[in-house]
Amino acid sequence: MAKTIFITGASRGFGKIWAEAFLKRGDKVVATARNTTSLNDLVEQYGDAILPLQLDVNDRAAGFAAVKQAQQKFGSIDVLINNAGYGLFGTIEETSEQEARDQIETNVFGLLWLTQAVLPVMRQQGHGHIIQISSVLGVATLPVLGVYNASKFAVEGLSETLAAEVAGFGIKVTLVEPNGFSTDWAGASAAQSQTMPEYDGVKAAFQAGLTDDSFGKPEATTPAILKLVDAENPPLRLFLGKVALPWVKQVYANRLATWEEWADVATAAHGH
Repeated sequence: MAKTIFITGASRGFGKIWAEAFLKRGDKVVATARNTTSLNDLVEQYGDAILPLQLDVNDRAAGFAAVKQAQQKFGSIDVLINNAGYGLFGTIEETSEQEARDQIETNVFGLLWLTQAVLPVMRQQGHGHIIQISSVLGVATLPVLGVYNASKFAVEGLSETLAAEVAGFGIKVTLVEPNGFSTDWAGASAAQSQTMPEYDGVKAAFQAGLTDDSFGKPEATTPAILKLVDAENPPLRLFLGKVALPWVKQVYANRLATWEEWADVATAAHGH
């Protein structure tokens, strides 16, 4: 059965690939971007099935207006995919105040505003699926991406809480956690902090850990996203790519070992 899907950050990368896949199979798509000219090819091909909307997700009022426009056009919004966001490369010390604020503003608050905007629509419908594009870096971290890591950890906590709050309304929530993919996320879409030579060694080690096999093919994610959107009982969390799960299993094993090692100290701190 055809769905109406609202997707942010649809001008390129995952957003554009997925928007096209939804349209190709007969879904209706509300595609937002800061600049909608990159969606002209989809409008030409799919006509009224796509509603391109210019949107800066940081503008809360504009987000609510976009959701209202989408509802007026298609009557319902079955799925929201909060895909808009970008990476900030720089160590914690290198990151300026403005860079940090901008990163959190888009990756966390932008996602929060659209989530808040769509909830009344989905509650009224009695169903809906909110898909938050997080990252494997929302459950494990890499150096040189500290504030980005922090933004995705925030998305994880916010969305896990949301899932518990809205389950009674028939609304599902899924956190999609891709590992690295060969999009321009680390290229044209990224922001870079001013470098400090003191961190050259850290950055060299970070680069040395990356191989061609570390990055998945963006187009290969399409079947997974279509399956997720169609799932009657979608998971709260879904990795994309083959690197994420083995890495996170190791990270969590290390965390559990450390907590166990300090368990006596932790228990004594309870006081009784």
